Amino acid sequence: MRVLFWGTPEFAVPALRALGGAGHDVVGVVTRPDRPRGRGRKPRPSVVKSIAEAEGYPVFTPERPLGDPFESAIRAARPDISVVVAYGCILARRILDIPRLGSLNLHASLLPELRGAAPIARAIERGHSVTGVSIMRMVEAMDAGPVLAQESIPIGPDDTASGLSRRLADNGARLMTDVLARLEAGPVPEEEQDHDAATFAPKVDRESARVDWRRDARAVANHIRAMDAVPGAWTLLGGAPVKLFSPGVAEWPQVGAPGEIVSAGPEHGLLVATARGALRIGEVQPAGKRRMDAAAWLRGRGPRAGDRFE
Repeated sequence: MRVLFWGTPEFAVPALRALGGAGHDVVGVVTRPDRPRGRGRKPRPSVVKSIAEAEGYPVFTPERPLGDPFESAIRAARPDISVVVAYGCILARRILDIPRLGSLNLHASLLPELRGAAPIARAIERGHSVTGVSIMRMVEAMDAGPVLAQESIPIGPDDTASGLSRRLADNGARLMTDVLARLEAGPVPEEEQDHDAATFAPKVDRESARVDWRRDARAVANHIRAMDAVPGAWTLLGGAPVKLFSPGVAEWPQVGAPGEIVSAGPEHGLLVATARGALRIGEVQPAGKRRMDAAAWLRGRGPRAGDRFE
């Protein structure tokens, strides 16, 4: 099958590799333009672009996927189908309809739950025990098209967004190749979503990643795991930002105000009071420093008991 692939971040890579591995002809890869990254803020390609170029696939990087030159280029590729995985831009109907079999999207939730930009992070943050991947036919409304296939996956108590994302990407890549194999044999049943049951997963940004110590220990732990590794859950200590990782709910008598450090030593590690219960922080990243074990931070110039995160 002649596939036009759309994707940008690491999450899209397993699907791109799987399509080539399954023998499909990747006739083009559409990804977001090079963006400034890193300390030097030099323009760098997306990870999908780098892999596509290494594989010898034609690459398209429009600022917006519209306009006669771009549309003519992808029409000339004569795709049978478009496969979209975390591309990062809404596609117009006339673009979706260019391939003879239309456009399919891999979404990291069990639709209609968690439509939107951050389904993995929001599933963890909201304490879900199960999530999954869905293959849907794309329509102009956000993540609202009929579903061709789904597969669930459990969320463990220590899962982070970055780790869960890798598992979902791998499962989704396999599920997408299964769907394409079925499409080659004939039509695949499509089930309309229950739109009344839809929930939404808004984009994660730096402000939404800030820790709210007024919540209970389990909710704060879920939040920290949901923000790992990008953008990273953060808080302030003495006016300076500190990112927090590897949380665990701790058995500890409630002796401090929310955000107060109730232990900062080798015996109990870094323990922080919440509105209800305490949280053990396993890793930190102080401003301008690398990610490190909390124990190493405490041995250096880290905080002391009685200090308070805000």
